[in-house]
Amino acid sequence: MKLARLRIRNFRCYKEEISIDFDDITAFVGKNDSGKSSIMDALDIFLNDTVPDIHDASKGGDAKDLAIICEFEDLPDLAIIDEANPTSFAAEYLLNSEGRLEIHKFYSGQQKNPKCTGIFAYALHPAVKGADDLLQLKNPDLKKRAKELGIDFTGIDSKVNAEIRERIRERMDDLLISPIFIPLNEDNARKAWEGLKTYLPAFALFKSDRQSTDQDSEAQDPLKAAVKEALKEKESELTAITAYVKKEVLKIAEATLEKLSEMDSSLAIQLRPEFTMRGWDSLFKVSIVGDEDIPINKRGSGVKRLILLNFFRAKAEQFAKEKGNLNVIYAIEEPETSQHPNNQRMLVRAFTELSEESQVILSTHTPMLARSFSDENLRYIHVGEDDRREIMKGGKETNSIFAKTLGILPDNTVKLFIGVEGKHDITFLRNISKVLIADGLNILDLEKMELDGELIFFPLGGSNLALWTSRLENLNRPEFHLFDRDTTPPDPLKSQIHVEEINKRENCKAFNTGKKEMENYLHFEAIKKAYDEIDIHLDLNENFQAVDDVPAMIAKKVHDSSDSDTKWDALEKKKEDKKISNAKKHLNGMASTYMTKALLDEIDQGGDLLCWFDAMKTIIQKN
Repeated sequence: MKLARLRIRNFRCYKEEISIDFDDITAFVGKNDSGKSSIMDALDIFLNDTVPDIHDASKGGDAKDLAIICEFEDLPDLAIIDEANPTSFAAEYLLNSEGRLEIHKFYSGQQKNPKCTGIFAYALHPAVKGADDLLQLKNPDLKKRAKELGIDFTGIDSKVNAEIRERIRERMDDLLISPIFIPLNEDNARKAWEGLKTYLPAFALFKSDRQSTDQDSEAQDPLKAAVKEALKEKESELTAITAYVKKEVLKIAEATLEKLSEMDSSLAIQLRPEFTMRGWDSLFKVSIVGDEDIPINKRGSGVKRLILLNFFRAKAEQFAKEKGNLNVIYAIEEPETSQHPNNQRMLVRAFTELSEESQVILSTHTPMLARSFSDENLRYIHVGEDDRREIMKGGKETNSIFAKTLGILPDNTVKLFIGVEGKHDITFLRNISKVLIADGLNILDLEKMELDGELIFFPLGGSNLALWTSRLENLNRPEFHLFDRDTTPPDPLKSQIHVEEINKRENCKAFNTGKKEMENYLHFEAIKKAYDEIDIHLDLNENFQAVDDVPAMIAKKVHDSSDSDTKWDALEKKKEDKKISNAKKHLNGMASTYMTKALLDEIDQGGDLLCWFDAMKTIIQKN
């Protein structure tokens, strides 16, 4: 389940209701005090079941109508809500007009100690009397309702609420489906809400003012958890040790009292042996030190914060695991604080990769960080003259406003822009340049250039502020574009016109891949090693053809080697796409690292890939 949209009103600076859409990674940019932290805190209150404080109600707004609303998509096919039997959000009419789960929480912002006063699902739901309140009814009441309506239970289990509700709805002539609020904190619906909550994403918030020492509880928790987990694995042995020590100690203690009794029986009778045992985990103090045993709290502020940020990630994953959540939202305020520009670029890459598994929400007012993201992931909080907030999404119409407001200027250190089809292609090129350099080739070190700010990757389907600004100012910077072939010869290339147009521009070069896409340049031996690494052993004995859909074929092989009872051809489209996406990620992220010059020469006999690298170097040298 993913967060698709947040709406808030009468919360801090957001007096009027404001709506914010979220992607896999979403970066909020804006000036200080524009409301970035308020968005993070609103999500924290909603998803972690806390409450606002008296100062959270908007000044001049309606404190009695403090509301936080979340909409979720990518919903599970089946869900267990008010009892052990599965149903679905669609079957229970809990989805809005966009097919999302939309939950409203209302708070008494006017009180000294605000409380949650109501939780509702807003959905296209039956409004006809007799079917409009079924979620609020317990099993006896559902049976009574069915009896009143003359409904029998033939063919259903009368102990299963979902089946009774479905039977009642089936017997209605017209359910009068309408957008209405369904209370989730009344009667039986409370139980439904508790069940529903287990499917919501876990939310972990890293505040910008978080302390940065190795003795902070936030830093200690993941390490303490690691100690407890290790001790648990040896629990039976430790129990035996404890029993042995207790037995031996009590034995000598009792012998001591016996001897004492011989000398002073009145004193001995007042005493008795008592054995207490502190937890094994209390024996271990864990920290992280660097060179010369220097602890974290003695390191520089940037190092402390970078380490603590990763402590936060470890704790967030543990938190989600304990809650049983499959999804996590990582929210990080101002991750660039105290970080060198190279570290900022590394963080952007790390968060982008993390967003492939979990949602990531960031906030920043630093131009350098903002310019590193695709503009579609940016949300600019614009504060008008009347103090009203407007959330502006990056794009052709808004990039100029972003750049002007944040002071994003053309970066004279950028030597090359590289446009590719997607994010996995970026990973492929980074890794291939690294392995070829290790094999002695004199080509561009794309990873180093990117971290040094000399190179910027961008998806051809998107953009970012750095690219947009440079083109706006007509800096005539070198650009290298790489398009997938995607067609089978002799069919014409879909992107041929774009390639020709780009190649007419000075200091720009564009290519189509000779094979279908990047994955077709991976040798089968590299692919096998990458999957052996995760204990998936694929039956591969030859390279794929130039026009094969490698990710789809590998995804099918991985699926067929699993214990799944569902055949590949019977998979739902969404699940099939997910498996193909996972294959693309592993092929480009891991298999590419097992490539060598010898393997590349074998599979890329036409020399496509080295030709690309030669072209990159040539256009930089010309410039």
